[in-house]
Amino acid sequence: MVARFVFPSSLAEATRHATTQLVIVQHALIDTKPVAKLVGAETHRWLVELSRDVRPGDAGAVGSTLTGGKPRRLALGALPDRGSRYSSEARPEAVYRVVSGAGLTKGKGARGAILAIVSKPAHVTATLNAIGRAFPLLSRESKTDDDVSIAVVFAIDKGQVLEVDPVAVRTMENAREAARLVDLPPSELNTDALAREVRRQLAGLKGLKLTELVGEALAKAKLGGIYGVGKAAVHPPRMIVVSYKPAKATGPHVALVGKGIVFDTGGLHLKPRGSMEGMKSDMGGAAACLGAFRTLVEEKVARRVTLVLCIAENAIGPGSYKPDDVLELHSGKTVEINNTDAEGRLLLGDGVSYAARVLGAEVILDAATLTGAQLISTGMVHAAVMSNDAGVEQGLVAAGFASGDVCHPLIFAPELFQAEFKSPIADMRNSVKNRNNAQSSCAGQFIYSHIDDTFAKWGHVDLAGQ
Repeated sequence: MVARFVFPSSLAEATRHATTQLVIVQHALIDTKPVAKLVGAETHRWLVELSRDVRPGDAGAVGSTLTGGKPRRLALGALPDRGSRYSSEARPEAVYRVVSGAGLTKGKGARGAILAIVSKPAHVTATLNAIGRAFPLLSRESKTDDDVSIAVVFAIDKGQVLEVDPVAVRTMENAREAARLVDLPPSELNTDALAREVRRQLAGLKGLKLTELVGEALAKAKLGGIYGVGKAAVHPPRMIVVSYKPAKATGPHVALVGKGIVFDTGGLHLKPRGSMEGMKSDMGGAAACLGAFRTLVEEKVARRVTLVLCIAENAIGPGSYKPDDVLELHSGKTVEINNTDAEGRLLLGDGVSYAARVLGAEVILDAATLTGAQLISTGMVHAAVMSNDAGVEQGLVAAGFASGDVCHPLIFAPELFQAEFKSPIADMRNSVKNRNNAQSSCAGQFIYSHIDDTFAKWGHVDLAGQ
């Protein structure tokens, strides 16, 4: 069963055919006149009764009851009244939890209606993203019902229904598409298939130019990182470049560079059982960049934007790159391989260098499921970001709060981390000497070292835990 979203203009319209209605609201606001005005006296009475038993704690909670009327079932998603300054004010993780637990798609003929009461109109995007995450697009269950409709209405906590911003809807839809790609089984999403998905998702958008370098063409273009990592796989590695340049573009040229490892065995430093499972998600950075790029183009942003996807499978075979190999990356720097499972930075080193040197991008943002250490650094909810520019860093953090995909800065200090990659025979190694020395920052530092002689402003997002 896959959920499809509609956005009616009123709660009455949303609940007309619903089997379950979910009201999402901060716990302290439930027994207030604006909420009563929004939902009506009878529903409000049920909500107040539920609120006596549904305590949100720090993470939100959900409870439900049968109404004896229509909708047949009413659920209360109680959000915490407070959060820390490092969390989004919209409380997206709590929203995700209550929506996931509300059972909106359960039962034959199920139809759900959601009323999300927010304290600021600016919270709609983060809330809607959280709602969308609760309903993945991919299902491989053998017994599935027809797709289910979820009607979503937003209201301000003063009692007025809000018109849903189309940008918020597109952002949510493209985020769900990115999640669908991440969820696809790796045998279905090889490098060829991911390239087809890129073309499919961008089809019909005007003003785009797509080029692709595949297999040996990567080597000829001096993209030795992408080529070296992916050359042993059945399906060849590639770089996909999609440019968008509106007639009246303003501001700096921005490149979005995504890591697209469709499956990561770890290479000849093979991952053990328990660590290889889930490695279909190692193309999450590419999926995120594709979704972001698509949203920007759909919104006709007045900015030159280029998408750079570095795609490979880190497979093992006679042609695998080996420990002690030396690869020359696009920057011209040589890299001695001391860990074949530190492959993503090799792709991104090529990608950011190509963006700076060939495409002339002035701002380069890369995204990757780069290090397991990111989860240790910033946890399961916050992505890690780092940058050579304070303004870019602050922009990434602000974007995280606005979208609900929160993030937190890592240390950017080349003078502290560059020595970790010292090699006796090459310009650098691809993995650190001391694994206790800020691994996630070091991994980002490796990427930056391939554009440290350019004038590009650079931002890095490590979203391994997200």
